[in-house]
Amino acid sequence: MNYKYRIKIVWSDEDKCYLVKLPEFPNALQCYFTHGNTYAEEVLELLIEDYEETGKPLPSPQVLQLA
Repeated sequence: MNYKYRIKIVWSDEDKCYLVKLPEFPNALQCYFTHGNTYAEEVLELLIEDYEETGKPLPSPQVLQLA
């Protein structure tokens, strides 16, 4: 997949894992717990698959315009 969505990744000392937030998906859970080297890609792929399977339209990616 080659989607251009923002992914915010933060470490949680409390949970001992990374938390992944996907700002363009406001109706989805805002934090996903994940482990491994490809955690961001896995989370995004699973969320997109869920949207497609349930017929929800994917949100538009926010694109940063550099001057």
